[in-house]
Amino acid sequence: MTDLYTSLKNPNQLFFLTGPCVVEGKALLDEIASELSRLREKYQVPIVLKSSYRKANRSRIDSFTGIGDVKALELLKNASEKYNLPTVTDIHTEEDASLAAEYVDILQIPAFLCRQTSLLVAAAKTRKIINIKKGQFLSPDSMEFAAKKVTDSGNSQVLLTERGTTFGYTDLVVDMRGFPIMNAFGFPTIMDVTHSLQQPNQTSGVTGGLPHLIPTIASSAVAAGANGLFIETHPTPSTALSDGANMLPLAELEKLMIQLINIKKAVL
Repeated sequence: MTDLYTSLKNPNQLFFLTGPCVVEGKALLDEIASELSRLREKYQVPIVLKSSYRKANRSRIDSFTGIGDVKALELLKNASEKYNLPTVTDIHTEEDASLAAEYVDILQIPAFLCRQTSLLVAAAKTRKIINIKKGQFLSPDSMEFAAKKVTDSGNSQVLLTERGTTFGYTDLVVDMRGFPIMNAFGFPTIMDVTHSLQQPNQTSGVTGGLPHLIPTIASSAVAAGANGLFIETHPTPSTALSDGANMLPLAELEKLMIQLINIKKAVL
């Protein structure tokens, strides 16, 4: 078991997976990673730099998908080394697993792909930490079987992430009962705050969002037993190349972290 996973399993310690939705370039990644490094040192909480090296699940064919796989992964690795931050990124195919594992610490399985056995097995075999997002169409109980695919493949380093449940065609809701249910499986649980506030299937073909509710969902999840928070952030969400409609402005991250750390202390 890696030292990183051991720190994420600490039930008394809140942790954060945060960063831009997608790697847009070196300057942006440096700006965000520098701030995350400062916050980690100031508040002494584990922080993982999150960013997708490629966005495969897009509403429209002309949506931004990335700057190039290897280029983006190299930028993530460089930021990790420069700011001493572990990293997490999404994978979508079995081939992605072995490629991304060369550059990052945690491989993330997107919600739509959480039942893809071959992908889970390939990810497990890299021996990296595997973060499985719960599908918008699955119950919390079903995530036990997704996790078992990884552990049965010889990898016990699993994280389980709630990201909302489909409610009608253009909304998501979060059932906070999912945290005690998934906590019982023995793996750290995470609330994907920003994606659970998406409003998909808009007529424009661009996903909307409700970012003003980020503190509400995040606070509720910590109170319900979440071990970590997944929060996408950007200095100027309105200019973000992906998912800007539901991201937290970087300048607001510290205030929210303080609030969440205090809630965690109150419920221990």
